[in-house]
Amino acid sequence: MKKTYLETILLIERLHRRFLDVVKSELDRLKVEDINNVQTLILYNIGSDQLTVGELINRGYYLGTNVSYNVKHLVGSGYLVQEKAPHDKRSTRVKLSDKGLALVEQMDALIERNVAELDKRSPGLEFLAETNKAMHNLERFWTEYMNRLY
Repeated sequence: MKKTYLETILLIERLHRRFLDVVKSELDRLKVEDINNVQTLILYNIGSDQLTVGELINRGYYLGTNVSYNVKHLVGSGYLVQEKAPHDKRSTRVKLSDKGLALVEQMDALIERNVAELDKRSPGLEFLAETNKAMHNLERFWTEYMNRLY
């Protein structure tokens, strides 16, 4: 079982890296050169919301990156708009600009294509629900384990 446990952990990381490769390939296809795959995922995770950097960090895992640096780059590149939070002038919130919205729509189209292609394969998309259930259980296990330590 130790081998299975370790294989699962490594596979999670490999899948994340492979999806980043898919996003990078789409950016290359679209000839988008001023943003990278991780920054694109940050935009996708913001979606139609307005978030603080802390909220953004809690929403997603951005492999080996500094979210604050990426947000600054995304603002400078015109993908994000940064505004002072109305309730706390020390805090800033970010939201997608029109340029950011357009890229997120293109990434959403990529995801729709992936879903359609995956659904054509056997066993289709049914296995993803079971996989997600297993991943949530593993996440809960690790969270409970960490909570017991502190």
